Amino acid sequence: MRVRDILRRGEHPETLRRLWKRGVLERRGRGLYEVVGADITENHSLVVAAKAIPHGVVCLFSALAFHTLTTQLPPCVWMAIDGKARLPKFSGVPLRFVRFSGPSLAEGVEKHRIEGVTVKVYCVAKTVADCFKYRRKYGLDVAIEALREGWRERRFTIEELMHYADVCRVSNVIRPYLEAVV
Repeated sequence: MRVRDILRRGEHPETLRRLWKRGVLERRGRGLYEVVGADITENHSLVVAAKAIPHGVVCLFSALAFHTLTTQLPPCVWMAIDGKARLPKFSGVPLRFVRFSGPSLAEGVEKHRIEGVTVKVYCVAKTVADCFKYRRKYGLDVAIEALREGWRERRFTIEELMHYADVCRVSNVIRPYLEAVV
């Protein structure tokens, strides 16, 4: 929970500090607290990141891991933020930021409920297109693996994938790999 969550409930922010001093809450970062001993899932780091960066969207490796499309576990949470947004400062979980703008940031966002918190994650087709967009930076093998697994499990249609490839401006890049997989 954050201080603003307490304020919305009509409580005083001092309540958080008192609960923290008693050992009921654990401080995860500046202004971010969680209940000690709470049931957490394998996606707990996504929950912490979503609470800390409410305008961000989980993307790239973290979205692949969330959708179970990769064998690799990301060492940090990858978040997409607006190209003109101020870079957030947070120390709760390791974060990496990618700057998107316009339709590339807004399209393909799904809202998932994890541990009672709404977490924004890009859909499978958008995540695969993003992997091809950043193939030079993070490796073509990751993008091909995501494409292969997503298609094998029928997690997207060709039309969906090509729509997001157009949004990310990688339709010419992705087409030969898609033809090879299909």
